[in-house]
Amino acid sequence: MTNPITAGRAKPTLLQSVPYWYGKRLPNSMRAWVRRDLTGPGAAWRMIVRWSIPCILLLAPMWLLPTTLYVHTKMTVPILIPFVYFSIALNKVWRRHQLALHGFDPNLVDERNHARQADERRAYEQRYRAVPATTNGE
Repeated sequence: MTNPITAGRAKPTLLQSVPYWYGKRLPNSMRAWVRRDLTGPGAAWRMIVRWSIPCILLLAPMWLLPTTLYVHTKMTVPILIPFVYFSIALNKVWRRHQLALHGFDPNLVDERNHARQADERRAYEQRYRAVPATTNGE
């Protein structure tokens, strides 16, 4: 059954976006938007920001405690840095999972890199992978 609110929508609402950021599947009518979101320009940064939000929300109350900047920093930065580090490290893994969840080829994550490197690859293959011409009698 089709939801009348999402039928024909090309972009999710905020109430649809937040669950999508953390793993929920969007309707098929938004597949083009999902593909652009996961593979388009800025996709990696969007994922890092989206995955940093819960960590920041959990650490924010520590800044309400009455203490010095030094203590606030010592309480939050050791948690925040590894969290951001792992969100960067697992970025492609998560985007591949989301692409597969929405019915796309998980290798689309590297689509922009492949397109960017296509000219270099062609030049390399022409230069180094060319079959040498054989001469008769030698």
